[in-house]
Amino acid sequence: MSAAFHLKNKETKCELKVKYNNETLPVYSEPKYLGATLDRSLTYRRHLESLRKKLTSRVALLRRLAGSGWDTGATTLRVATLALVHSTAKYCALVWCRSAHTRLIDPAINGALRIVTRCLRPTTADNLPTLAGIQPAELRRNGATLTLARHAVEPGYLFHSALARPSSADARRLKSRRPFVHVAQHLISSSDNNTISAAQWVDHQWNAEWADNPV
Repeated sequence: MSAAFHLKNKETKCELKVKYNNETLPVYSEPKYLGATLDRSLTYRRHLESLRKKLTSRVALLRRLAGSGWDTGATTLRVATLALVHSTAKYCALVWCRSAHTRLIDPAINGALRIVTRCLRPTTADNLPTLAGIQPAELRRNGATLTLARHAVEPGYLFHSALARPSSADARRLKSRRPFVHVAQHLISSSDNNTISAAQWVDHQWNAEWADNPV
């Protein structure tokens, strides 16, 4: 299998001719590797569209569970949301979490949080993670990125040489993208004790005015 990744729209239909053992390898415009669908310009839009459908089906299961006659309290729904929705949304997140299309999966995640909290539409989405007691998806993804960055700091790790280099936008192969190395360097330099702390969670979601006047 062969594929090309670039930002040149005029070469969209260009196909590589790669031979192995005297056989031409098939060309895939959107190959899938370890569950992640890769597109030509690495926007991950197709992957996130597929993930949105998968999450929507899981939210439907949660809705049926919440409407059943079983003992489905907030704790049960919270555990089910973490297992069915957030675990699926976190898979391969280190690859696509810096994409501009991550907002495609936000409605499904917010829908699951509304089921847990029993909140209606007037409650803003920013307050749902706090009410559900579940860390916001963005911070969960940043935490996973920071954890990998902490491992990469150690010599001999796969990304150590890249992470040890000074940050330079000119070194990016796809200049319109936000590669892992630059984001990891920023998180390491800006995070106290190399953790996504509870204070960041509160600052990310909690609004003092809303806290004084809850819905």
